[in-house]
Amino acid sequence: MPPRQRRSLPYNAIAAAVLAVVLSAEAGRAQDMPSPFVQSVAAAAAEDETVSAFYAARDYRTLWTGPQDAERRSLVLSAFATAADHGLPVSRYDAATLAALFASAQTEGDRGRLEVAMTRAYLAFAHDLQSGALVPKKVDGGILREVTVVDPAVNLAAVESPDFAAYLRDLPPDAPEYARLMAARFELQQVVGADGWGAAVLSGGLGQGDRGAAVVALRDRLGAMGYLGRTATAIYDRDIAAAVSQFQIDHGLPATGKADADTLAEINESPESRLQSVTVALERLRWMGDAPRGDRHIWVNQPDFTARIVDHGKVTFQTRAVIGKDSADQRSPEFSDEMEYMVVNPSWGVPRSITVKEYLPLLQRNPNAVGHLQVVDSRGRVIPRGSVNFAAYSARSFPFGLRQPPSDGNALGKVKFMFPNPYNIYLHDTPSKSLFEKQVRAFSHGCIRLGEPFDFAYTLLAPQTDDPQGSFEESLNTGRETVVKFDTHIPVHLVYFTAWPTPKGRMTYRNDVYGRDQRIWDALMAAGLEPAGASG
Repeated sequence: MPPRQRRSLPYNAIAAAVLAVVLSAEAGRAQDMPSPFVQSVAAAAAEDETVSAFYAARDYRTLWTGPQDAERRSLVLSAFATAADHGLPVSRYDAATLAALFASAQTEGDRGRLEVAMTRAYLAFAHDLQSGALVPKKVDGGILREVTVVDPAVNLAAVESPDFAAYLRDLPPDAPEYARLMAARFELQQVVGADGWGAAVLSGGLGQGDRGAAVVALRDRLGAMGYLGRTATAIYDRDIAAAVSQFQIDHGLPATGKADADTLAEINESPESRLQSVTVALERLRWMGDAPRGDRHIWVNQPDFTARIVDHGKVTFQTRAVIGKDSADQRSPEFSDEMEYMVVNPSWGVPRSITVKEYLPLLQRNPNAVGHLQVVDSRGRVIPRGSVNFAAYSARSFPFGLRQPPSDGNALGKVKFMFPNPYNIYLHDTPSKSLFEKQVRAFSHGCIRLGEPFDFAYTLLAPQTDDPQGSFEESLNTGRETVVKFDTHIPVHLVYFTAWPTPKGRMTYRNDVYGRDQRIWDALMAAGLEPAGASG
């Protein structure tokens, strides 16, 4: 089993387990000693309480190694053989090695150890498909997703269910994107095995009317990637421009139809790189498991810099988003929660980290600095600046907070959307509108800024009022901080997918803005993932 589910016991505990089997057998069968198989199973299972209890409860009957277990054994070995297709670390449940052990086992002791090895491999395989092969927080501290782990005892009990084959098929997430990602992974493996998409396009930029070797290379590469039909043209024509536009849409670039430097950099990305992104996306979906996203939910994909409202699987509203800066304490985290209310005309309670790192040094030099902010005590009461000796405090000892009251220049703009969480992350408006024109939008302290927050609010309010815009503006026009609750809480998913399939199966890709995907890939490789391009 994976290390996080195993409890290693000292040698004397293993001996005690064997002794318990011996004593139990003596009580039930007079002077008969337990068989070498039973002793071997007991010793091998003793270091895992769940496995040990399971075999003891069934009087050490076989699951995999008896003549009557052939069908079950074949099913699970066949399932293990698909591990590479899912982008899982094959070495944890290597079907070929286990099959060889079945062929080479000579003693009852060998068979007992193999019995437990199969059980452990099955539990590891089931766990990894259901919940992922890695622990998110151990890979990156910004991945705060709570992963649901199925009790190993439940997976063990399923082995003898009437339709074990169906249970094995249902282990992976049932999200439609999972199957599409697996299909994309298979196609990319074929491309890698066939030496890729052809020669790189060596040019600083191309546009309609251009001709020559670089255009031919662009034509051939677009064709190999499925963006362009068969053509012998050596001129950058309308068909090539249309193919480039679709490629740009799929890769989060402005759809100009011109192959500028940024577009060519994406076109020249290797299939191995795309395969890596798809493999990581599969692991991320396993972390999300089969928990429902919600008939209506909010989906913020950080590398895409977008926030979407999704109703019954269809995007009903989308807006540009700004995410946290790529610095250690400002990257936006990944987690799911439920949006409960919005605050119209919000005040901004400056986070402690910003207060002491950015503003306290300014106030120590000039008590009248950052005049748009109020100094408040622990009860939220405004404290006159003249009564505070800012120089007397350090970042640790500073006892006050800072707050910006509602205003046109408020850092949160005119509305914030709240899903109370320990990380103080939420979605909000911003007065800094120019940032939404940038292609890479990582500028915040961690919260998600929305490009069209009012329309976002109207869409969220629509199910509970006949006039969502009027209802919102009624609160807005008061100028006062106002809480507007949602009749039904709305699931919010802050996710990070650099590879994502459209409903029609077309793959879209984004850049790994925080380097998180690379860390996940490295961890998967360290866990035993086969190199990119290796087939299962």
